[in-house]
Amino acid sequence: MLSGLKIAALAVVAQAVIGMAPALAPDRPRQAIALCAAIGLLVFPGAVQQVAVIAASAAIGLALPASARPPDANGIAAPKLPGLPFLAAFLMLLIGLPVLAGFAGDPRLDLVDSFYRAGSLVFGGGHVVLPLLDEAVVATGLVGADAFLAGYGAAQAVPGPLFSFAAYLGYVADGRVGGVSGAALALCAIYLPSFLLVFGVLPFWSRLSGNRQARAALNGANAGVLGILAAALYTPVFTGAVAGPLHAALAASAYAALTLGRLPPWLVVIACGLAGLVLWPN
Repeated sequence: MLSGLKIAALAVVAQAVIGMAPALAPDRPRQAIALCAAIGLLVFPGAVQQVAVIAASAAIGLALPASARPPDANGIAAPKLPGLPFLAAFLMLLIGLPVLAGFAGDPRLDLVDSFYRAGSLVFGGGHVVLPLLDEAVVATGLVGADAFLAGYGAAQAVPGPLFSFAAYLGYVADGRVGGVSGAALALCAIYLPSFLLVFGVLPFWSRLSGNRQARAALNGANAGVLGILAAALYTPVFTGAVAGPLHAALAASAYAALTLGRLPPWLVVIACGLAGLVLWPN
C-alpha cells in the first residue's frame, strides 16, 4: 500500500507541474527561468538554495514585462490592525526559533522550528512545500523517506490546504515529539507564518499591487516556483516512487486517470493504494 500511495503522489505532483506551466511560464524568458531553477536545485538541493532560486528568479523578473494589476484587497474583511507588528513577529520567530532551539535542546522546539521555517520560506504554496518538508523531517531522521512519500500521497485525498500534511508528519515523527501533541505542534507551526504575513502585508497591498516592479518580480518568482516543483517531481517524488517498469506503468495510469479521466484525486489515491496491495503484497 505504501508503494501505491507513493505512486499516487507522483501522479498528483506531475499533474500540478504540467497544469501550472502555462500560467507560471507562458513565454520563453519565464520558461528559461523555470528550467534554470530546476537544474540548479537538482544539482544543489536544499532549503537555502530554494530560497536563493526564488530570490534570483524575482531579480531576473524585474527585466520582464509586468502582468496586469491584480484585484484590489480593499474589499477583504480584515481587522483594522497595523501591519508592521505582524511582520516583526514573523521575522523574530524566523530568526529566533533556531537560536532558541539550539540552546534549549528540546525536540519539541526543534519540531516547531522546522515546520515554522518550512511555512515561512515556501513561496507558491501547495506542492512547493514538499522539498522544504523533506529536508526538515526526512534529512533529520524524524520521518522515514517511505513514510514521508506515502503520507504525501494519502494527503491528496484530504480536502483543504496541503499544509495539513504537517499534522501527519508531526504524528509519525520519531522520538519524544510524535503522537497527537507532535501533530498539533507541527500543524500550528506551519500555518502560523501565513497568518502573520497576511495581516502584515494586507495594509500595504494596494500600494504593492500597483507597483510595476513588484508585479514583474512576482512574474519571475512564479517561474522559479515552477522550476522548484519540477525538481521536486524528480527527486524525491519520482526517485522514491518508481523502482521498475510496473511502478512506472501504474504511475502513468494514475496520471491518465487524473488528466484524461478527470477522476478526483481521493479516488486515484485509494485506487493506487489498493493496486499496491495487489501488485506488491510482500
